Amino acid sequence: MEREHFGSRLGFILLSAGCAIGLGNVYRFPMKVGQNGGGVFVLIYIACLILLGLPVMVMEFTLGRAAQASPVHIYHKLTPEKKPWRLHGYLSLAANVMLMMFYTTIAGWIFKYCLLSATGSFNGLTEDAITDVFVSGTLSDPLTMLFFTAIIAVAACFICSFSLQKGLERVTKYMMVALFVLMIGMAIYVSTLSGAGEGLSFYLKPDFSKVNATVISEAMNQAFFTLSLGIGSMAVFGSYLDKDRSLMGESVNIILLDTCVAIVAGLIIFPACFTYNIAPTEGAGLLFLTLPNVFSNIPGGGILGALFFVFMTFAAFSTVLAVYENIIACLSELTGWSRKKTALITCIGMIILNIPFILGNNVWSSFKAFGIEGKDVSDLEDFFVSTIMLPLGSLTYVIYCTRKFGWGWENFLNEANTGKGIKFPSWIKGYASYILPLIILVVFVLGLIAYFS
Repeated sequence: MEREHFGSRLGFILLSAGCAIGLGNVYRFPMKVGQNGGGVFVLIYIACLILLGLPVMVMEFTLGRAAQASPVHIYHKLTPEKKPWRLHGYLSLAANVMLMMFYTTIAGWIFKYCLLSATGSFNGLTEDAITDVFVSGTLSDPLTMLFFTAIIAVAACFICSFSLQKGLERVTKYMMVALFVLMIGMAIYVSTLSGAGEGLSFYLKPDFSKVNATVISEAMNQAFFTLSLGIGSMAVFGSYLDKDRSLMGESVNIILLDTCVAIVAGLIIFPACFTYNIAPTEGAGLLFLTLPNVFSNIPGGGILGALFFVFMTFAAFSTVLAVYENIIACLSELTGWSRKKTALITCIGMIILNIPFILGNNVWSSFKAFGIEGKDVSDLEDFFVSTIMLPLGSLTYVIYCTRKFGWGWENFLNEANTGKGIKFPSWIKGYASYILPLIILVVFVLGLIAYFS
């Protein structure tokens, strides 16, 4: 079967950026900034994107384009005689599935809040009533969660059931453009609020006295995970590319786009927080409890709240679409099924596989992952994806691209630099071969320590 390809360079960039752009950008990034010193965290984060994210992204794109296959068959195509590497391809598929086992439901939560905001359901509610909407009306109601999870799964799989250009690429273009317009409009609006100056000062003015090991490690962690590297997401999109452009330049464009969305999210969140005396470290409460309370009690808040959750829905759904495409691409290669049949089976399977996460918020709320108090089903699923599979998967790609017992540096460099555009520098081999793997191992160990402590 002939490999599908993107219809345009813009489609590739927007879809790849859409995979990276998600709740990690518009929710987790501002929260981490608030917890770790404001502006100085932003600077360290950007440095880590360049040092960590960029080289790994180039490697993942390169492997996909060279093999013209999904992660489950990359190693079969590039080094068929080196069978042990193939295990990572299957683990990549497992990681994508496990990510969607909770992310699909969270996207459903956000879509529900989008509908509630658009219909004015939060207007005039007390703080306790808004809390009850989330706790009793969402978390404690498994049927409601399953309903909205199904909506997200059906919508994503329906779009992915069409050809790459007619389905995923076309929808992503419109959705990402709408996301950018909404975010810029909201950033301009909140800049007029009374606390905007104080919020922007906290966000953009570095205070180097706040730099410590925790701030640095958190910035490394956020930079590493925001790009969804290590589980084959970018490899799949690389497999849909032709050889017209070098992959360093394309990776730079995607990271710039991803970073711009994260930065603009902060421009929205922090002026609002400082205007309405909200602690920017409130976690899930900030998104589902505090902000709806603010929107319900300010002039024009109904419209602002609706727009806020529309852009949150677009951000979350862009990642869902991209990862579902990865799952469908892998399964169709393994089974030989058509795209439509694979999408249907993926839809049914993912709805079922989200049930443990749904029940973990109510019926199974007493479950303790590894016997640790406060670690529930969602923590366990996120642990395997974020703490285990993302860093170790990225480490696998780095070793495979830089060692002779893998694919090798020369093969990687030749493929990455094929086409017009910025070239991946050959002099970086020492860093990519020795220092980068060490940094990834540090991120992995810090993640383990943070989870079990």
